[in-house]
Amino acid sequence: MRASRVSISDVTFAADLSGALFWDEQRLLVVSDLHLEKGSSFATRGVLLPPYDTIATLSRLAAVISRHNPKIVIALGDSFHDRSAHERLSADDRDAVAALQTGRDWIWISGNHDPVLPRDLGGTIAEEVAIGPITFRHEPSGAPGEIAGHLHPKARISARGRSMERRCFASDGLRAVMPAFGAYAGGLSIRDVAFAKIFAKNGFVAHLLGDRRVHAIAASRCC
Repeated sequence: MRASRVSISDVTFAADLSGALFWDEQRLLVVSDLHLEKGSSFATRGVLLPPYDTIATLSRLAAVISRHNPKIVIALGDSFHDRSAHERLSADDRDAVAALQTGRDWIWISGNHDPVLPRDLGGTIAEEVAIGPITFRHEPSGAPGEIAGHLHPKARISARGRSMERRCFASDGLRAVMPAFGAYAGGLSIRDVAFAKIFAKNGFVAHLLGDRRVHAIAASRCC
């Protein structure tokens, strides 16, 4: 699987096809919006979804961690779909999280879905983290050097009579918004006004998660 390079405030990251970013110099992997236990959250409201989103998300996370072998992992907020989601994790899921944390530093960033994070799942809890020129937080403010999540960016492109809509990284070289990593997490079009508050009009690139590689496409070319 191929990754494209994304430069943010003069720091180069690998934009992994999974939807993660990897900072090789720091051996740091960042993922956003896991939304663990979204399926069980919906079930409590009578919306029945296959109850496999947590295991699917953790399996994908295990694969990207194996691929990059990071020293630090940052989960960039909304790791849990609601305030009690961590209580619904199975014993196997808890063991899987513990295994992923073994031998590395793990940082849980609080999000709007999980403002109060559990303290019994290992790792460190923070509202945001600054490393060198980069600040990692959940909700984007548009500040230079920021890597955020929350908005779940997706983009649509049309070519040769075909249309494709995919999750994407959105970046203008100074800041970036990450795609949601969770199996059941939805997406918000980069045409939404929320992105205009962060980036100059169409002045950014959508790094679409394709089938075999990440495609860097100017936002102005996206539908």
